Formats: sequence, C-alpha cells, structure tokens
Amino acid sequence: YVKIKLEELIEKQGISKNKLAHRAEMQRTQLNQYCKGTVTRLDTAVLARLCCALDCEIGDLLEYIPPENRVN
Repeated sequence: YVKIKLEELIEKQGISKNKLAHRAEMQRTQLNQYCKGTVTRLDTAVLARLCCALDCEIGDLLEYIPPENRVN
C-alpha cells in the first residue's frame, strides 16, 4: 500500500488547491483524487510536477505502508 501524503503537504505549506493545481498543470478534480488517495494509477509525470510545485522530494509525497501496518 502506498499512501499519498499530498493533503498533509498542502496544509503544511499553506497553499491553496487551486494554486497548486495551476502550478502543477493539472485539473482540480485530478488533484482532489491524489489528495483523497482515490487515484488508481500514479502518474510519474504528475508526481514530478507536484514535487516541483511543492519544492519537495518524492519521499515527502509518498509513503510505503507494509500490509501488517495497514489500517482500514
């Protein structure tokens, strides 16, 4: 399981979703899917744009959760 920590990064940096969507060149609906963790396939180009827009590393955005630690 890979957890997307985008919502946490947005709050930490105090950036609006609209501004981030514009900076990362993505639709607001797609950004919301990443925030909610409902995206089914991670797009490396989108992840790269998010890292650039948020000035963060991929490890700040994604976290691997082993099966034994998964909480539903």
